[in-house]
This record gives sequence, C-alpha cells and structure tokens, in this order.
Amino acid sequence: MNNFTYFNPTRIHFGKGQIAKLAEEIPADAKVLITYGGGSIKKNGVLDQVHAALAGRSFQEFGGIEANPHFETLMQAVAVVKAESIDYILAVGGGSVIDGSKFIAAAARYEGDAWEILQTYGSKISDAVPLGTVLTLAATGSEMNNGAVITKAETQDKLFFFSPFVQPRFSILDPVTTYTLPARQIANGVVDAFVHTLEQYTTYPVKAKVQDRFAEGLLRTLIEEGPVALAHPQDYDVRANLMWTATMALNGTLSTGVPTDWATHMIGHEITALCGLDHAQTLAIVQTAVWKHKFAAKQAKLAQYAERVFDVREGSEEQKARAAIEQTEAFFTAMGNPVRLSAYGLGEEVIDKVAAKLTEHGHVALGEHSDITPEDVKQILRLAL
Repeated sequence: MNNFTYFNPTRIHFGKGQIAKLAEEIPADAKVLITYGGGSIKKNGVLDQVHAALAGRSFQEFGGIEANPHFETLMQAVAVVKAESIDYILAVGGGSVIDGSKFIAAAARYEGDAWEILQTYGSKISDAVPLGTVLTLAATGSEMNNGAVITKAETQDKLFFFSPFVQPRFSILDPVTTYTLPARQIANGVVDAFVHTLEQYTTYPVKAKVQDRFAEGLLRTLIEEGPVALAHPQDYDVRANLMWTATMALNGTLSTGVPTDWATHMIGHEITALCGLDHAQTLAIVQTAVWKHKFAAKQAKLAQYAERVFDVREGSEEQKARAAIEQTEAFFTAMGNPVRLSAYGLGEEVIDKVAAKLTEHGHVALGEHSDITPEDVKQILRLAL
C-alpha cells in the first residue's frame, strides 16, 4: 500500500426528510443563491421542501445549469453572486449542478479571467463562497469531494479543477428525491459510479486489501441494484444503496494508498465536449477499450476483478481477465449504455479530433503509468468503434 493523507470535511445528512436540516446548516443571516438545472425540482416537490427549510431567510434562485455545465451559463450566475452580495450557495441537483456551483463559488471570488481556474486545475483558487448541496441524482460523488468538470461550449473544451475551497460544507442525500428520474439518468448514474470505482481499482496490485475489498463491494452493489432501480424506481432501499454507493465511489476513500487510472475519464471528457454524448455514455464506450489496449499491464487486477465481482472461478489469469471485460460490457449494455461509438452514429471521424484535443489540453501521458499517449488514444478508440 502507498503512503497517503486522507481528510473529508463534508457533513452528510442521509435519508428521508433530511432536507429540513438546511435550517441547521445555513446561517440565518446568509444571502443564499439556490442553483439548479432544468427545473425538475419544481415538479417533484424538492424545491418546495428547500423553500420550507429556508423560510425566513433571504434567498434567490438561478436555474438552467446544463448537464456538462457550460462556462458561459455559470458566468451569468457569477454576475448574480457579485451583484447581490450572495454569501452562500445551495446547489440542488445532480453532479452537473454541483460541479457548476463549485465553479460559481470559486469564480465569484477570483480576480482575473475565471477560465484560468480550469486552465490551472484550480491551483490559483484562494477563496470561494461557502457551498452546500441537496443531491437529487446519484452518480458523480461531487457532493462529497472538491472536484468539478466544466465545459466551455464556445470552444468545445471540457476541463476539470480541484480545490479544498469548493468542498461542500454539507450535503443532504434523500433517496426519495431520485424517484422521478428517467431511466436514462438512472442508468447513467450507475455507470458513472461504476467507472469511478474501476478507475481506482483496475490498475495493478499494491496489496491494499481494504481499498480492494471496499471497491469490490461497491461494484457488486451497483451490479445488483442498478437493474432493480430501472425496474422499480421507487424502491427506497435500492435507491438508498445506489445513492450512498455513488457518494463513496468518489469521496477520496477508494483512492487512498493505491494507483489510479482516469484515462477513461480524460478520453470521455473530450468525446462529450466534441460530440455531445452523456458523460456516462462515453465512459461505457471507452472503459473496456482502455483495458483491451493495456491488457498485459492490467491483467492481474482484471482477473481479481473477475473472481471477486463476477464470481469467475475457472480458467487461467488471462482467461479470467478477458471474462472481466466481457462481463463489464454485458453489464453496461444491460443498463442501456452501449459500448461502441457506432451505437451513437460515430466513427473514425472523431478519433483524430479527440487525440488533438487531448494534446491541446496537455493530457498526453494518461493512465496509472502515464504511458497512454494521444497515439495510444487513437488505438483505444479504434477498439471502441
């Protein structure tokens, strides 16, 4: 196991009715900006609960934050924060709303061009407006980490940043808020959390038994509960398990003391920015293609994954590793996320564009060994055709 330092200061309120905890978390004299996405929280009663919890406080709203939040939209919210002297941001939504709100929080107190926050991966952030969240979609884990991914629509750039200044002070996780999600978002959330876990697990062995077993437990939970959530979207226990799994998949716990990959995410980000696919759709396409390309380096961990997650007991290490790839592709497909570019009408024409964007962004040494170049990415994407 590698050395590590671990700290996570986000307070979690989990379960039915916990939105009422907002009254305890947000200072009574705060000027609050409630941020949200397309407006589903107005239809499913979540916004009404938020309003009730904030009764007597000063608040206003900013809606319309996109999936893969746009820099251009977020800068409009930054203007509101500055003009209205907002001193607390409450993100009500899924990972995109939370990611966008993290950027708003940082950009509102940033001197200079706010795009520099992304260009420098958050290293120049020295302050941010305090942030809390009400989660309505289990997927990204953004409710309990300090990272965010933002898209500049004008230039088709999708970049990420990290900063302890945008770590949510608290997050409220009520599984009931996810009951009305469409099947596509349920599936995307499961696949997103699944690949988050894989990125921190399917690398190479470092004898980190706790992290491995934790990751394997999360993966098995997603395999068990994901299809059930599609069939029975209002099963509280299923939605609760998925919500907590997605949070634990990317709150920093799994990555302690182990190598991590993230090549699938880096490649997937560029596909989303260039082609408009959902984030999880790109992950399902790219993940197993990365494994196929780096098969020898990942064989040992893939075989362990096959044994412990998919109960593959027969065959050599190589055979088990190949079974892991087949089983993973079958799971993604069963969740409604195809594993080929061609399923979305995409082909060779995207390959050079993706590699060029990675080069432009300086992402030229991907993977746990930093040995996946843009030329390797081209080969990976050909495996995903």
